[in-house]
Amino acid sequence: MQQQSGLRTRRNAVLGAVMAVMGLAGASAQAQQDFPSANRQMRILVPFTAGGSSDVQARMLADKLGRLWNVPVVVENKPGAGGHLGGKYVVDQPADGYTLMVGSIGLHATYAVYPKLPYDPAKDLRVLTVLAEMPHVVVATPSLPVKTLSDLTQLTKKESNSINFGSAGVGSSVHMMGELYKLQSGAPIVHVPYRGSSAALNDLLGGQIQLMFENPPTVLSHVRGGKLKALAVTGSQRLEALPDVPTAAEAGMKDYVATSWTTVAVSAKVPETIVQKLNADIRKVVNTPEFHKGLADQGMSAVANTLPEAQSFVAREKQRWDRVISEGKITAN
Repeated sequence: MQQQSGLRTRRNAVLGAVMAVMGLAGASAQAQQDFPSANRQMRILVPFTAGGSSDVQARMLADKLGRLWNVPVVVENKPGAGGHLGGKYVVDQPADGYTLMVGSIGLHATYAVYPKLPYDPAKDLRVLTVLAEMPHVVVATPSLPVKTLSDLTQLTKKESNSINFGSAGVGSSVHMMGELYKLQSGAPIVHVPYRGSSAALNDLLGGQIQLMFENPPTVLSHVRGGKLKALAVTGSQRLEALPDVPTAAEAGMKDYVATSWTTVAVSAKVPETIVQKLNADIRKVVNTPEFHKGLADQGMSAVANTLPEAQSFVAREKQRWDRVISEGKITAN
């Protein structure tokens, strides 16, 4: 009798454990089905300072997703370490899909410049979609005695190591565009990293540095207002927002064609059902005429690709920029 009683007790314990697991699984499935909850706040983290290209896109996305879901979507800026402070922060948040991040080349394709990161961006982050793509604009202070990209290259070789270019940080797209120009032209310009594009832009406008290879949204108003001069754009076509500015190829550097891009990413531990819903909903809002126009006004083109397409795109870009990092011997101290 005691043996039978013991067996019943063990069976009841096992049954209770199974029911508990099933209950947790059911609750998890229900939470995913109800995602996003009207009682929860969604966050979009920008791993750079306010006012830059990523920030502009994040605020556009927050507005549209908030309307679609009828839930509050807030934007938070957490700059530092070329965006990796923000990247690590997202990885450390609960993997429930309520913390998104607007990522960049620096987060997904050029992190090899940081040999001792406290996380692995390739394994710990999941790219939901490539949000937008854009060429960069080579901008100079009005006092720099150049009118074209060829003029710039000639001047830098005459005045070796005396012309500085600023960036949003080591490994950022703004930095890498400058490094690509250095490699292809042989121009001995000096990189000055900042904690975000806004700080670099302030010094460019103040004349402390002479060049930037910046995203269009950050510099368009200054170019139009005559505070900066645009020498070239790095894309294969001229920018609709700057129709008089030649491409680098038109300016004599036929191989200097590159774009930067932004992503929407989450922790790699976010459940697949939520990942699929986020991808579908983000693509839905980005592929509206209103969102397309908002991006075009800032010199950007919408991408909004599928999960497999995004993965393939990022992998190809990482291979490309790894070569630039290796050839340029670029590293963050």
